Amino acid sequence: MKKITRREALKLGAIAGGLLVLPIALQRRGYAGDAGSPKPPLFTRQLPIPPVLSPVRSDATTDYYEITMRKANVEILPGLTTEIWGYNGISPGPTIKQRNGRQSVVRFINNSVGTPTSVHLHGMASLPEYDGYAEDLIPVGYYKDYIFPNNRSATLWYHDHALHKTARNVYMGLAGMYLVTGNIRSSDNVDLDQLLPKGQYDVPLIIQDKIFASNGSLIYDDQGEDSLFGDVILVNGAPWPKMEVANRKYRFRVLNGSISRSYKLALSTGDDLIVIGTDASLLATPARVKNMRLGMAERYEIIIDFSKYPIGTKVVLQNLGLPNNDDYDRTNQIMRFDVVRQETDDSTIPSTMMPAPFIAESSAVRKREFTYERTNGLWVINGKTWNKNRVDANPQLGDVEIWTLQNKSGGWFHPIHVHLIDQLILDRNGKAPFAYEKGWKDVFYVGENETVRVIGKYGPNTGKYMSHCHNTVHEDHDMMNQFQVGNNGQDPSSIAPAKPLPALPL
Repeated sequence: MKKITRREALKLGAIAGGLLVLPIALQRRGYAGDAGSPKPPLFTRQLPIPPVLSPVRSDATTDYYEITMRKANVEILPGLTTEIWGYNGISPGPTIKQRNGRQSVVRFINNSVGTPTSVHLHGMASLPEYDGYAEDLIPVGYYKDYIFPNNRSATLWYHDHALHKTARNVYMGLAGMYLVTGNIRSSDNVDLDQLLPKGQYDVPLIIQDKIFASNGSLIYDDQGEDSLFGDVILVNGAPWPKMEVANRKYRFRVLNGSISRSYKLALSTGDDLIVIGTDASLLATPARVKNMRLGMAERYEIIIDFSKYPIGTKVVLQNLGLPNNDDYDRTNQIMRFDVVRQETDDSTIPSTMMPAPFIAESSAVRKREFTYERTNGLWVINGKTWNKNRVDANPQLGDVEIWTLQNKSGGWFHPIHVHLIDQLILDRNGKAPFAYEKGWKDVFYVGENETVRVIGKYGPNTGKYMSHCHNTVHEDHDMMNQFQVGNNGQDPSSIAPAKPLPALPL
């Protein structure tokens, strides 16, 4: 029996999907055609940097922000207009930069995206009513004020989390970076923010893949509730961009904002990527790797040292995820760095950074197992789909638990996101985790037929929180469940619901 390639599988999926989602399948054939999306030249557009959002006001403890979700027409592919659904009408949305210890209140207004939304600040230990519970919706013409404690420094992101609509809403543009900085002290009490590259040398990279029709419009095709693989790679909203850099060190905060695509990052020169941080913290020591996996919703902080390259050198950030004949053309390339100038560099990479994270296995009060697979056409956890009236785990405040995450989906991997807490990977198939993932994390790449054990301490809040696959097509259909910390099990959507416009000033 001949094994089909990923490309053939994607084509077959498009045909099968057409039986279920006929208008989208016809749109793809009619507008994009067999050649796929219109392809701009590689590495011609400059990498855009999302703007940093300013608060509308501040007081002694809190900064107040306002973001409107609305449709906008933008130029992503040269000469073509694309409708996106954006935070403040841009995609990715504006970056929020906040100081550790200062509270944020962010008003999200659903103006004109045409569908209910919910906002999840991914990685923040928010109270349940501000965590973006999937059924805590903001209807069109409503708003909600979210309160975020900013109680640790980390690279986070905010994105839509509406029940059964997350994949579509995020794909259309509802995603943005949220950075908490400050009070990052090394094991010898040095301020790491002052040592590592900062300012213009601290750069967010939001990687996504999309499918475009020949007229520039986005095509959402989830292959019959299976997956979505785009044939155009965007970074910060631009297709295959280039970034002009100095011959010095840069700190990149890399987010996989794709719906279903993972990446295997590498430099075309074969030089090291220096990983300094995971989803939720800096590492104890930098991890130098030739390549690394990046699952959906994972964030890694990476240093690239361009000082070794002569002026004029061009370095491509590659995706080694699949051989080119098994995937769309050019998805093995992400962006290019052009070394164009010489500058002094006052940054350093400490050989030791944060104290090594550790939770003793012996401190766990219980163990749980969660199995992720597809059954009867449904994406399930322990054989069950989402039910807001069912709680699948009930740790008490302060409990340490070990969760075993098992993937029995064969050819699929599942990036599993657990809300509220940061956890450590104990082992992957009985072996130590990769060096670059030995830090605090909230997304766990559970590969094909892998078993991953994680350990965490449940808190600092009580209430209901969600856990799900971050292939958001799987999440929507319906690989998602919830756990409850403590005995306070009130539905989060009933505590602080959205309010109709017009809104009083913040």
